[in-house]
Amino acid sequence: MYKRILLKLSGESLAGSKGQGIDEQRLAEYAMQIRELVEDMGVEVSVVIGGGNFFRGLSGAGKGFDRVRGDQMGMLATAMNSLALCSALENIGAKAKALTAVRMEPIGEFYNKWRAIELMRRQYVVVLACGTGNPFFTTDSGAALRGVELEADAMLKGTRVDGIYTADPEKDPTAVRFDRISFDELYRRGLKVMDLTAVTLCRENNLPVQVFRMDEPGNLRRLIEGQPIGTLVSNS
Repeated sequence: MYKRILLKLSGESLAGSKGQGIDEQRLAEYAMQIRELVEDMGVEVSVVIGGGNFFRGLSGAGKGFDRVRGDQMGMLATAMNSLALCSALENIGAKAKALTAVRMEPIGEFYNKWRAIELMRRQYVVVLACGTGNPFFTTDSGAALRGVELEADAMLKGTRVDGIYTADPEKDPTAVRFDRISFDELYRRGLKVMDLTAVTLCRENNLPVQVFRMDEPGNLRRLIEGQPIGTLVSNS
């Protein structure tokens, strides 16, 4: 069983059926699943959430935004999602703290590794906002960096699908799911689960990645318990 995890969630998943913004029911479901890990199972949890339900820097650049400013807008979107998750956790009695990669007190506390680990050991859910704090890096890369830095046992990547397939299962009904796959094979096959920076960080630092469907209640707990959920990406 994993003792410390980095949970990566997409901003789009928070939008739920609304398609944009935040679906309050989806947010509450996520908060319940995360609280269960901390309070019932003793897992130390940090979370990174994307900002695509509000704004995505790369797509903004394609519409005429300066890329650096677009990415900074995306960082602010991740901060909004992080605050929302903290509030949802606190509403159900869990302890949560937002740490930001750029200074924006009092919205969030400025990130450092030792503070994050201290909080996790005190049963706080640590929600990490603003990616790496730098433009040109995705939140997947930010999650990989924080996972390595915080010495997580694994990065759990919650998605809309139940793992990694040979092709996009939403477009190709013949796609086959992998139970396990190596980082090298992921690269060779060109499977776009994460950007190459994130894949390289995880590969070189031996941080396994578990890709699973977060939207199915109970999946997060089942994964932590060792049940065969989703796809495991590792060096072996």
